[in-house]
Amino acid sequence: MQIGVVKEIKSSENRVAATPAGVRAFTAHGHTVFVEKGAGVGSGFQDEEYARAGAKLLDDPKDVWAEGDMIMKVKEPMGPELDWIRTGQIIFTYLHLAANRDLTQKLLDKKIVGIAYETVQLEDGSLPLLSPMSEVAGRLSVQMGAYCLESQHGGMGVLLSGISGVRPARVTVIGGGVVGYSAAVVAVGIGAQVSILDRNPLRLRYLEDISDFRLVTIMSNPANIVEECLQSHLVIGSVLIPGARAPKLITRDIIRQMMPGSAVVDVAIDQGGCCETSHPTTHEAPTFIVDDVVHYCVANMPGAVPRTSTIALTNVTLAYGLEIAGKGYEKAMAEDPALKKGLNLLNGQVCYPAVAEAFTLPCSQVDF
Repeated sequence: MQIGVVKEIKSSENRVAATPAGVRAFTAHGHTVFVEKGAGVGSGFQDEEYARAGAKLLDDPKDVWAEGDMIMKVKEPMGPELDWIRTGQIIFTYLHLAANRDLTQKLLDKKIVGIAYETVQLEDGSLPLLSPMSEVAGRLSVQMGAYCLESQHGGMGVLLSGISGVRPARVTVIGGGVVGYSAAVVAVGIGAQVSILDRNPLRLRYLEDISDFRLVTIMSNPANIVEECLQSHLVIGSVLIPGARAPKLITRDIIRQMMPGSAVVDVAIDQGGCCETSHPTTHEAPTFIVDDVVHYCVANMPGAVPRTSTIALTNVTLAYGLEIAGKGYEKAMAEDPALKKGLNLLNGQVCYPAVAEAFTLPCSQVDF
């Protein structure tokens, strides 16, 4: 199979879909990999490394799209990329379609094979291609929250850890999945007073046990969300429903009542956000203020640490990419139910229930 790896064009997105080691794995299996020149520079990988791994380097991204039977990306196609997509082309990337009707319709019109990293799902419910980026985003969320609380960024001027004689900040994490736990680990490590909310009592018991009771675990319901948000200096929204829009758990009314200069980091923003006052921002202009509350809503948070993120991403996507390239997507999905759950779009039809539900579209059943 011919595989294309392009330089991401989303603002401040320096991750790349394959490391040179990943390219070498594809070429060792007899596949041809076309890499746009400069695609890996933002993650610290030079063109010469890709060339040594067997990649064919191309100057023009349009040529990479033209050559690739499968395009491997990090973020969803956008801008001119939407014009370069071919009917029947496999797009293997983070798609996050449920938060973007316009993109969904354009990709449906192109009749692509859209395989989303974020909905590949194992039998135990885990999301192997999303988890590493969730871990990165969770850990970054505390770092970014500390940034938001600094007075020069509109925050109240609170140090998360506190110091001797001064109380630490209160941090509330809504959602106890990979993002939430990763955020809580860092916040606890810094010395903040941390509460984590989830609606699964078994998950809460597990989080309490593995944190050696340093986390305050609270059942997630509207009343508890209000109480915790109003008492917190930093609120981290980390709620995820695989492939679907995030529920709006932090209402505008809650934001109005929060402490002036407090902060919200909405990690769920790439799925629409879990805060009613959120809207996507970029690394160049990451924050905005609503009702004296600083909001951080960057939709590609792991792009801030691209080398770590790129290596972590390739670690998990490579095996699935090799399956698709080696067997074709139909056979690969027939043999791997987890990969089949990654299929969001096929030949102009929506194949993932949560995406279909988000836009009241029919959901096509696919039998491989």
